[in-house]
Amino acid sequence: MPEVMTVAEVADYLRLNEATVYRLAQQGKIPGAKLGRQWRFKREVIDRLLAEGFATDDGTAEEE
Repeated sequence: MPEVMTVAEVADYLRLNEATVYRLAQQGKIPGAKLGRQWRFKREVIDRLLAEGFATDDGTAEEE
């Protein structure tokens, strides 16, 4: 995987639907940068999220 990833690459990497990645990014649950109309994500940040575990505001695991 490249150092900077697109929504499609993140979705494939996390085995999520692209719409889910968009929603999580818009909610700030997956940190990313919106460049124009496109989102970009650092792989190291995604890896850190995986290591720490995704969590919702109530502390439960995020599900698709």
